[in-house]
This record gives sequence, C-alpha cells and structure tokens, in this order.
Amino acid sequence: MAFARVIVAAYRRYGQDPSELLKMAQITPAKLQQTDARITARQMEVLSGAAMQELDDEGLGAFSRKLPWGSYGMLARASLPSPDLGVALKRWCRHHALLTGDIRLGLVESGNSAAIVVEEHADLGVAREFMLVYVLRNIHGLACWYIDSRIPLQGARFPFPAPAHADAYSFMFPGPLDFDAARAEIRFDARYLALPLRRDEKALRQMLQRALPLTVLQYRRDRLLVQQVRQALVAYPGQAHSAEGIAALLHMSSRTLHRQLKEEGASLQQIKDEVRCERAKDLLYRTGKPLKQVAAACGFRNEKSFLRAFRQWTGTSPVEFRTANR
Repeated sequence: MAFARVIVAAYRRYGQDPSELLKMAQITPAKLQQTDARITARQMEVLSGAAMQELDDEGLGAFSRKLPWGSYGMLARASLPSPDLGVALKRWCRHHALLTGDIRLGLVESGNSAAIVVEEHADLGVAREFMLVYVLRNIHGLACWYIDSRIPLQGARFPFPAPAHADAYSFMFPGPLDFDAARAEIRFDARYLALPLRRDEKALRQMLQRALPLTVLQYRRDRLLVQQVRQALVAYPGQAHSAEGIAALLHMSSRTLHRQLKEEGASLQQIKDEVRCERAKDLLYRTGKPLKQVAAACGFRNEKSFLRAFRQWTGTSPVEFRTANR
C-alpha cells in the first residue's frame, strides 16, 4: 500500500484528485492509510497504468520532468532490433538517459554475473523507493519478455533501509536481498545476455497494449534452467542430491522446478544421469581409480548399480570405455 500512497501523492503534486483512481482500483481512503495493508498485482496494474495515462507521466512525479505516456514503450521499441539481450539492455539503459538525467542506468558484467545498476543524480523525494523498484522491475520484466525466458535473480540491492513492507520484496525480487547498499541494482547470470531476442514488432505492439503485467508479475518460463540445474549438480553435489535441495539453490519450489523442466522438455532425473555420466567418463579417462571409487564419486551406493547404469548410458562397460580411451 506504500506504493499506492506514492501514486496518490503524484496526483496531489499535479493538483489532481485521485478519488476516481482509487475507486477504479477498489481501494478505500481508510485502506490507503493502513501501513500494513496490501494490494494485489491486479490492483497495482490498474492503479499505476491509469495514473500514468491520466497524469501523462510514467515517472509518476519522481523526476524533474515528466516522462510522457509511451516513454517506456519507446525504449522497448528502440532496443527491439538488437541481436541479443546484452545489446538490447545496453541500448535501453543508454536511451533511458534521454528521458531523464535524474538517474542513470547501466549494464555491468563481472565474471559470470551481470547487473543492471542505477546511479542517482537527483533527489527523487517521496517517490524514491517506488521509482527505483519500478525501474528495475520494468527492465527485468522487459528483458524476460525479449528472450521469452524467466531470468532468475542472483540478488537485488537497494540504497535505503529495509522498509516496513520489506517482506513484499521477496515477491518482486526473488533471491538474496540487501538494503542500505551503495546503489540500486539487480544481478543475474551473464549467460542470458547472449540469448537472441525472440520478439518482433507485431509482438511488441500486442505486448504494449497491456505491458504493466511484465513489471508487476514474475515471468514464468526459464530457457537456461537446464543449464542451471546441471551447474548446481556439479558445484554443490552435497546440497543438490534432491529436488528440494536443487530448488533451494535456485530460489524456487521443487514443484516449480519440475514444472519448468517439463516445459523445457527435460526432467530432473535425465539431467542427473547426464551429469553422472560425464563425471564417470571423466574419472575413467583421467584417473586410474578403481571402479568402486568411481561409482562412489558419481553418487552410486554400490559398484553393481554403477555398472548397470553406465552400460545403459553408453552401451559399453566402464572397463571397456577405459580401455578404449587409453
């Protein structure tokens, strides 16, 4: 509800009455003032969408000049011809500076991680928290839409103390959260930057007819989930022995993990077998370890089950494989 109060404050800044807006979103004046009140994603979509159009300001009074209705759609269109997500995000951040100099956005890559960072160059006033959240959710949602893939966050940081409604941030920014940070930013796996854009002008026009759900709701499908599961199995074998353990490492429920893998045409058992097979081949090729030790290193309780699984995977026995690759 704190975000709803920011939108109402924008109306007052422009000398307009928010009464009809609140009725449209089914928010009573009494409810608006409740510090612990919540609004639904649909209410937030109605509230912010109507306000941005009526005030003709997608910045909702936060910036030193208005961002006319359609400004963020223009940024999306300008980035659409990009060959991959990395180029698209760089263009989006660069073009955002044409709208306002009050904040500057940038794409920063460091090792296997990428981050969208926000540098503040002006006082955003009472709208500061809402606008930093909105801008980061906006670009994150658009990035997911561009490549038709959920982009899980490795973390999010905000340059203010944890608000009273900090628990709501776990819905907007699933993953590790830090407050009192030096700047606002979201971090994610840099491999997403290489994925090609999967949208065209027709899809963009359809999306812009109802774009706000991209900001309000989390994107569902993840085209890199199989790779992330494989990475978790290799990097954290002790924690990734079960679906629950892998899901926890990837900040999702085990039910969501299984569902999204199914959407990608994969299964957890299939990925586990692939990782085990690669591990076994590597040990048989590079070391002279006895088969019992190789079996244990690959997560098998006994040598017999390992021999049976290896033959199913490769059509040959571990001994035959080792001999052939000497």
